[in-house]
Amino acid sequence: MFILLGLSDVPYLQVTCFLIFLLMYIITLAGNLLLIIVVRINPNLQTPMYFFLSNLSFIDICFSSTIVPKILVNTLAKDRSISLIGCALQMYFSLALGATECIILAVMAFDRFAAICRPLHYSTIMSRMLCVTLAVGSWMTCFMNSSIHVFITFQLPYCKSHHISHFFCEIPPFLQISCTDTRLNEIAMYVSAGIIVMMSFFLTLISYIHIISTILKIQSSQGRQKTFSTCTSHLTVVTLYYGTIMFMYLRPRSAYLPETDKTVSILYTVVTPMMNPFIYSVRNKDVKFTIINTLNIFNTFKTL
Repeated sequence: MFILLGLSDVPYLQVTCFLIFLLMYIITLAGNLLLIIVVRINPNLQTPMYFFLSNLSFIDICFSSTIVPKILVNTLAKDRSISLIGCALQMYFSLALGATECIILAVMAFDRFAAICRPLHYSTIMSRMLCVTLAVGSWMTCFMNSSIHVFITFQLPYCKSHHISHFFCEIPPFLQISCTDTRLNEIAMYVSAGIIVMMSFFLTLISYIHIISTILKIQSSQGRQKTFSTCTSHLTVVTLYYGTIMFMYLRPRSAYLPETDKTVSILYTVVTPMMNPFIYSVRNKDVKFTIINTLNIFNTFKTL
């Protein structure tokens, strides 16, 4: 058994945190589910970009559902214990889904590169087979990677304490409470984060260097603005997500600060999944049109 110390021990703050996280969780589920439905019912959105966006929304639903329900329970409950199996499963799915989101964001950047820099060959480059292969490969790679990390993390002896200064089971806090040398685990974590997070980040960076270079060659300022507007949503998500992930997993063990890490973890486990569907839909006319049209149809049936 492990004890998750949670977010706060102050009663009125516990109630406030519970209500805020409950609202954010409901918004996350509703927003991402609505985006998936919109993509499915609108034929104009049956493109590679929206295929990956649907993947991203599904990841966000699962990612948030892995963590937030336990936060809600622990915020108000006196017993904040979690079983070894429960903790391992939470760590396994959160780590796998978080890594999958990194790769999917990189793939979406490559999709924007192909659409803007290679428009004549876009349909050939981003074929249906390639899209499915990239999506399935991302999921499989990250779930296999997660199983390795969970296995070696729970091989460590925890004799210092079973109290985790965090609100869910994540690798860095566990390395702090182990009473043995954790250098092998740290090296594995850095290598994994380096390969998955940094390679995804650099692929995204390289894609956007080419995209910006192509946009600057467009003579019309209106054309430049219209083309770049299709990328700003993705850039916003990428900056927030990669920044917090790299802060959490690519720094030395001595730099671990429980309260700071809780705040950073909230950004990529709770805030980003909630924001993603709104960031991607606010600037998109097709998505907004489909949502409004669906609501109008629903209201028409309701009045009848």
